[in-house]
Amino acid sequence: MKDIIISSLDMARLRTQIEKARSGGINAPINLNPLINELDRAKVLPPEKMPPDVVTMNSIVKLDYLNSNKTMQIEIVYPRQADTAKQKISIFAPVATAMLGYRKGDIIKLEVPGGLAELRIADIVYQPEAAGDLDV
Repeated sequence: MKDIIISSLDMARLRTQIEKARSGGINAPINLNPLINELDRAKVLPPEKMPPDVVTMNSIVKLDYLNSNKTMQIEIVYPRQADTAKQKISIFAPVATAMLGYRKGDIIKLEVPGGLAELRIADIVYQPEAAGDLDV
């Protein structure tokens, strides 16, 4: 399993979101274990030390589907900001959880209704830490 990196700010905010979800405070899937497991194994860095090629919260990421010619661009957001029409995907969604902490060029495998999808993180169009936007 590949090592992942999370900023200390994202870690604190995500732990708060998980607690809210557990208490019924926000709309969330029943199974938060994949996200919890990723956070538990992550290397934590201060936001200002985050490499610019790592997917963090509020990053805009271009993905290539390896088993088709499809590409998509999504923004990984907190649940209250999710809006699929604007390609803003909640961190509680499996695709967002699977990408968090990975780097540009990494390949992620994801169970989808049609089987197994393989996606490559083709580009990180925007990363808040690299842009100096730590309050998003």
